[in-house]
Amino acid sequence: MTDAAIIRHWLRDPVAYVRENFKVEPDPWQADALMLAAHPDTRRLAMKACKGPGKTCVLAWIILWFLATRPQSKVAATSITGDNLNDNLWPEIALWHGRSVFHQRHFTWTKTRYFSKENPETWFATARTWPKSADAQRQADTLAGLHADYILFVIDESSEVPQAVMATAEAVLASGVEAKLIQAGNPTRLDGPLYRACSQDKALWRVVTITGDPDNPKRSPRINLEWAKQQIATYGRENPWVMVNVLGEFPPSSINALLGVEEVEQAMQRKLRGDVYDWAQKRLGVDVARFGDDRNVIFPRQGLMSYLPVVMRNARTTAIAARVAKALTDWSAEMTFVDDTGHWGHGVIDNLMDAGFPVQPVVFSDPALNPRYRNRRAEMWMEMAEWVKQGGVLPNLPELVGELITPTYTFLGGRFVLEEKDQIKARLGRSPDLADALALTFAMPDQPSDLLSRMRGQATAKRDEDPFSSALRDEDPFR
Repeated sequence: MTDAAIIRHWLRDPVAYVRENFKVEPDPWQADALMLAAHPDTRRLAMKACKGPGKTCVLAWIILWFLATRPQSKVAATSITGDNLNDNLWPEIALWHGRSVFHQRHFTWTKTRYFSKENPETWFATARTWPKSADAQRQADTLAGLHADYILFVIDESSEVPQAVMATAEAVLASGVEAKLIQAGNPTRLDGPLYRACSQDKALWRVVTITGDPDNPKRSPRINLEWAKQQIATYGRENPWVMVNVLGEFPPSSINALLGVEEVEQAMQRKLRGDVYDWAQKRLGVDVARFGDDRNVIFPRQGLMSYLPVVMRNARTTAIAARVAKALTDWSAEMTFVDDTGHWGHGVIDNLMDAGFPVQPVVFSDPALNPRYRNRRAEMWMEMAEWVKQGGVLPNLPELVGELITPTYTFLGGRFVLEEKDQIKARLGRSPDLADALALTFAMPDQPSDLLSRMRGQATAKRDEDPFSSALRDEDPFR
């Protein structure tokens, strides 16, 4: 069969295109999405997806199919960030290009363009990005300037994409022989292009819901069935994170990232004069390990300044307490907050109290001091996030970045709710022990540095620069 005959065969049957070109069988929902993309009446297609079902794969298939079957066609692809585009969708195109004899014969992949070997200037797909700080006009320019008889715009992770980008994409539908607009994302927000496509603009869009729901016969087989059942049994179908990650449904209120990577990295690069923070009480947050792979962490903070924490693995209760006592003495810290959720911190707390040190047990699941938060954990983490945004200094610790940017929150029943720790741990691949320890230092509002000394009639605590400086570490038998 000639290439021309093959292309005519694939033109309205992208499922056959995938089977014959890549030698794989699409999942049932993937086949539905492919056929909807090919339907002559489909101009706008939205994929509302749970986590990890293979939607990026489908977007890559659609891009390659469109280029293979439309002469002199053009595709523009974008995402919420350049990193997301460069790390996910664009490499996915390279993967399937490498599995296709047809595409290797007719097309070339580069890091920013995918083009016809015979007509590289007029037949191509291009990766488009914009700076997050860009104004609406620059955002709109991301997809501007493309014109062709056959044109496709693809927007990945569209829940977070600015409306200005979608407005430009919509404009292309007014011209050309065949123009299509496809978006895909997780239903995390009750605003933005994906939500609009599934709500007020639903009449204009064909919508595919991609789910891991154990009760749905067209569920994505890529979502582990036992894991999905466990999440539903543990947290319930109405849990916002279960709705998004397992069921592929919009929650009652938007799910938001607690902190962005830019905010955390800026906090790690910040410099402060001592007089900006030395008015505040020196305090330690102590997260005691619950399981073998978790870490014991002692995190020091004074006002807007935090310092490198001490991390102890497989340490005995007495050793942890001794290390905290040393930090309290050497740094003249005035307060220590120890996580006592599940009473894992009992031994450390008892040892420190017996030695006369000021210790405050904290149970993360207890009611919050402020009723706007669901519990103490949500309260402390949200206070910590605000501290970062308002000028707090973080130690330059790469592991801490992931721990701070992974958790999400939502607003339910008039209160802020933080994502469950087990869910964070599953996505992060470890327990957020460093961040938990820092969050503990926000168990009470910051107080003046000499408050406890004055209350006890003692002299003001001395000021040191770093409670875990190299000199102190050299003297420490527990490091």
